[in-house]
Amino acid sequence: MHDLRARIEGHLARFDRIALPHEGRRLAAVAIVVAPTDAGPAFLLTRRAMHLRRNAGNYALPGGGLDPGEDAVAAACRETREEVGVDLGAEAALGLLDDFATLGGHVVTPVVLWSAEPLHPVANPDEVHVVWQVPLGDLDHPRAPRREKHPDGGPPILRMFARGGWVNPPTAAFLWQFREVCLHGRAARTDQIGQPTWTAR
Repeated sequence: MHDLRARIEGHLARFDRIALPHEGRRLAAVAIVVAPTDAGPAFLLTRRAMHLRRNAGNYALPGGGLDPGEDAVAAACRETREEVGVDLGAEAALGLLDDFATLGGHVVTPVVLWSAEPLHPVANPDEVHVVWQVPLGDLDHPRAPRREKHPDGGPPILRMFARGGWVNPPTAAFLWQFREVCLHGRAARTDQIGQPTWTAR
């Protein structure tokens, strides 16, 4: 795990991330939380609670809107604690990936968080239906990413593999860039990834 952390930190240190202007958009952050498990390193993935007004039941990373006075790191840590009961401080942050503009009107900053200790996440039923620790190896599925023509035109929709299924953007965009930049040190941008129109609801 120490070698993996050093590799991720090194790749993020060399990554010139894109910060988007946010006039007229709400700021949000998501957490890509990497931690050891008995099966090897994994990341946290949730399924949103079924009763939510927006995107109920969708795959998601812990995250949400920034509170007044928060930066992306603080928001990612707070949302991780609130949604899945994992308490990590700002020192767990290894770096940031590109900002992503969602159809729902947010500018989202992905924050890579690291835990050297195994985690014991517990889903908060107010927000999360279930939480998993997904092996990092799922991100290197031979058919991932799966790009599909957007039914409404525009950039293709990119999907990533996890837990035997396919994750939609914007979560898929965050996971793909994490794979490319953090795990493999390859240049990758998310600005030309299409989003299903239902994510705007």
